[in-house]
Amino acid sequence: MKKNKKNYIQYVASLLILYIIGGHTPLHAFTRIYGQVVDSITLERIPYVSVYLQNTTYGCPTDKDGHFSFVMPDNQGTLVVSSVGYNEKRIPIYPDTSYPLQVNLSATTYELNEVEVKAGNELYRRKGNPAVELVQSIIKRRSAYRLDSHEYYSRNRHDLTILALSNFKESEIEAELQNKNGLLYQYIDTSLISGEPILNVSSRELLGSDHYSKTHQTLKKHIVARRRTGVDDFIPEEEIDGVLEEVFKDVDLFQNDIDIFRNRFVSPLSALGTTIYKYYIMDTILVEGTPCVDLAFVPFNSESHGFTGHLYITTDSTHFIKWAQLRTPHNINLNFVRTLDITQTFTPALDGTPLLDRESMIAEIEIAEQLNGIYAKREVNYSNYQLDTPTRPDLLARPESIIEEEDARHKDQLFWITNRIGHVNPKELSVGDMMEELRKDPLYYWTERIASFLASDHIPNRKIEPKFFYGPLSTSISNNNLEGLRLRAGGMTSAHLNPHLMGRFFVAYGFKDERLKYMGELEYSFSPKKEHANEFPIHSLRLHYENDTYQYGQEYLYTSKDNLLLNFKRMDDNLIGYLRKTELSYNREHHNHFSYALTLRNKVYESSHLMPFETRIDGQPHFISELSQTELELSLRYAPGEKFLQKKWNRTSLLPERPVFALSHSITIKDVLGSQFTCHHTEASARKRFWLSSFGYIDGIAKAGRVWNDVPYPLLIIPSANPSYTIQKESFALMNPMEFIADTYASWEATYYMNGLILNRLPLIKRLGWREVIDFKGFYGNLRPNNIPDTNNSNGIYLFPTQTFTTQSLQSTINSQQPNLNNIVVNGLQPKATAPPYMELSIGIENIFKILEIDYVRRLTYCDTPGISKHGIRLRLHIQF
Repeated sequence: MKKNKKNYIQYVASLLILYIIGGHTPLHAFTRIYGQVVDSITLERIPYVSVYLQNTTYGCPTDKDGHFSFVMPDNQGTLVVSSVGYNEKRIPIYPDTSYPLQVNLSATTYELNEVEVKAGNELYRRKGNPAVELVQSIIKRRSAYRLDSHEYYSRNRHDLTILALSNFKESEIEAELQNKNGLLYQYIDTSLISGEPILNVSSRELLGSDHYSKTHQTLKKHIVARRRTGVDDFIPEEEIDGVLEEVFKDVDLFQNDIDIFRNRFVSPLSALGTTIYKYYIMDTILVEGTPCVDLAFVPFNSESHGFTGHLYITTDSTHFIKWAQLRTPHNINLNFVRTLDITQTFTPALDGTPLLDRESMIAEIEIAEQLNGIYAKREVNYSNYQLDTPTRPDLLARPESIIEEEDARHKDQLFWITNRIGHVNPKELSVGDMMEELRKDPLYYWTERIASFLASDHIPNRKIEPKFFYGPLSTSISNNNLEGLRLRAGGMTSAHLNPHLMGRFFVAYGFKDERLKYMGELEYSFSPKKEHANEFPIHSLRLHYENDTYQYGQEYLYTSKDNLLLNFKRMDDNLIGYLRKTELSYNREHHNHFSYALTLRNKVYESSHLMPFETRIDGQPHFISELSQTELELSLRYAPGEKFLQKKWNRTSLLPERPVFALSHSITIKDVLGSQFTCHHTEASARKRFWLSSFGYIDGIAKAGRVWNDVPYPLLIIPSANPSYTIQKESFALMNPMEFIADTYASWEATYYMNGLILNRLPLIKRLGWREVIDFKGFYGNLRPNNIPDTNNSNGIYLFPTQTFTTQSLQSTINSQQPNLNNIVVNGLQPKATAPPYMELSIGIENIFKILEIDYVRRLTYCDTPGISKHGIRLRLHIQF
């Protein structure tokens, strides 16, 4: 299975920390500052208090129990402890200071509008609750708070994303932080969540602006400067940036849902907010001299996808939100994320619209207690808001949604110093210097290289701007009944060799059929590419030739057919022949995500001893070695708002909630360019993800197609069967390959990912973090009588293969003038008057050990067919947040 880049960063981080702890780069001496902050009168613990060393960047906020802990590179200074609603306190730190510290804060005196402290199992009420009435008044007016309520807006932005190693063990700190001669001493930083030491290993920075037009319903992101450095800077930038931009999205507090970590959380200002959250008025405080209500909120169910936090809301009639904090509950069913903290600060525009000044998102990610974790921080500062008057109409006229200046990746240090917005911790910018030192060590250098091979499934010919990649590694060895043991080697060139002309190839050999297979492809891109040929938008001319095996009734859309994991199958696969394919295609993608392709394709199906092509003439068998067809195909695709995760050999859509529509038609004319049959083939499909807020989401796919002529079965529609034990989307788990054949069909698949909707509410079981999955799919088809071969005189139509499997056609009606071929054709069983669709239902649990999904699959129709499985267990390695 190919790991996503999140897994890769964690893998490299673990290896790097093992290298550090192993003694190759010892750290400098530090002093650990820790203690607890309490109310001086009530002695209640005070959460989220700011604790830091004066005139330094060392410090942290207290946790929910008032505890703080961080390290500093000295043993003396002044500790500053401050919190809204309390008087600031300064504590001198000396070499002989004893720990833990207990810091007592005295409350400032303000008039309290409402203070309600409840203990234990309080009886929460919505009716008559002033906190609920306050939030309902904001929800009613939240559309006016949104920036996109204006005809136009623009703003400058500065993004900084930091990834760091965290979760050092106490024994590691005691042993390693005492060495005063270490190389990495100057790079050690402090977590703003836990106060523990962290080591920054990746830094990304962006300067640009946002431009929105309500008339055109478009948002343009203008990138002026971009830089990155760290352990992952040898991964293609579009690939890793695509992951991080989806994991750490901009947060819009005034939407119903907040999309972070590839999950949807319910906003405290959602229209469903009062049914998901409890609200409390905690205090009335001064924020920058303005009286504000401290509105706290917690979800009714802490395992659901909601937040705990505070909103500081002005006490006047505007109910303006000056500050917001959102944190994930301790028991939330969210993988690997130990803590997620989001803070936002706002200032009002002249018309009262909240203008976001600063957004900070900090996450502590932990794979396992035995491994070091990842500390991730994204901070965005905004300035220079312009409302209702376009400042850059030229950018709005551009077709692309992300507009990057040509020299954006080549800005010098002076430019960054001059144009940054807000304060930046110098240690967060020193990652490049640290990595330069680390990579001088051969052990670290090769550790990093090996990790990159495992993550990308390819091996580059060199580290910087590689011109050639060997791979994919996962297809190097496989096995099937026709070839036996199969070995494969291949590779691809990159844009660093030629930005317009790129190629791919592979060579494979089967030891059983003793036959060489191969593929070669050349693609000319009319626009220069940065890394790989499939970067959006594609505008290219592609020539492709392939001579390989062909598995009838098996189409793997999300992996290679010779992937190592597909070798383990529930049944023998004897429906394998050969296919020689030559294609010349013109491909064009537009920035509005409409694309089309025009392809001239010659396909030569070659029979094998497993898949002979047999016809009957006057009752006598006649075998044909090859079937040749040359077709012209036009494909159309429209995916509004689509965004891709760019990889070397393919790309994945990052926004499945956006609909994708596809339509294609191919034409083959008999005796033209060697074609043996006339064939018109039409296909249409649509797919979309439907979010149900905190109740999960449904992935839906619908397809339909028709072959309009009388042709042999290799040219008909054969639904995709999955004979392996793995879960494969758009493939039927309990259908045998070539069990059904059709010339007209409709199929569907609906998968409901419930996000623990039921299991999160069951005592004890909810601690496991399991999540429910339900999948329902089906195939309904028809086969015209002329496409069913007669065993006496087939008129050129090939007989259906009968070895091992039962071939069926699905029809809704029977032509009484035709033989009884509606149901099971080959075995000659009695048909039914109407044939139901083939259907499967699976019920499963995902997130087992955070990596595994197990489904129980049940066949709902055609359960009496010989040689089939009525039910089964299927597995998938599925790593997600």
